[in-house]
Amino acid sequence: MITVLRLGHRPDRDKRVTTHVCLVARAFGADKIILTTRDEKIRESVAGVVKRFGGSFELEFAASYKKIIRDFPGKVVHLTMYGEPYGTVAKAVGTEKDVLIVVGAEKVPGDVYDLAHYNASVGNQPHSEVAALALFLHRLLGDAGLEGHGGGEMKILPTGRGKRVVTTRTRAKGAARRDVGAGSPRRE
Repeated sequence: MITVLRLGHRPDRDKRVTTHVCLVARAFGADKIILTTRDEKIRESVAGVVKRFGGSFELEFAASYKKIIRDFPGKVVHLTMYGEPYGTVAKAVGTEKDVLIVVGAEKVPGDVYDLAHYNASVGNQPHSEVAALALFLHRLLGDAGLEGHGGGEMKILPTGRGKRVVTTRTRAKGAARRDVGAGSPRRE
C-alpha cells in the first residue's frame, strides 16, 4: 500500500495546494493520504473526485505525524530538496509492499529527517511538493500508477483535440458517446 502523509496545512493558504497533493497522490497510484490538519472541505473535494472518476482512494486525518511514521509497517520516504536523488530512493524501496511518502506544507519538523528511512530529493532545488510527489510516484510505480481508477461515474477518453467525457451512468442507459470540441466539456 502506498500512503502519502501531508504534514501541516494552513487552510487559508494551502487549501488549493493540499487538494492538489491529494489529487496527484490518487492519480499517480497512491492508495491513501493522511492529512495532519483536519479540513472537511478537502475531504469533500477528494471524495467528489473519487466518486466521479473512480478508484478506491482514501483520505484520513491524524494529529500525530510521529505516531504515523513510527508505527508504519514499511519504508518511509520524506520528500525534501535536501535528500538523496529520488531515482535512487525509488529503486531502493521499489519492492517494498508498504511505502509512506511524507510531504510538507509549512516548515517540516527536524525530527522527520531522522524518522524517515530515506530523505529523497527531486533535483535538490526548491520547488513544489506537488511536482515532487508526482515524479516520485511515477518513478516508483511507472505508468501502472496512472491506471486503475475504474468504477466512477465519469470517464475521460483520450483525444488529440477537444474533450471527450463519458458519463458511465448515462451510457448504461444507452446514450451514445459524443465528441466535443475545445472549450467546456460536455457529458454524455
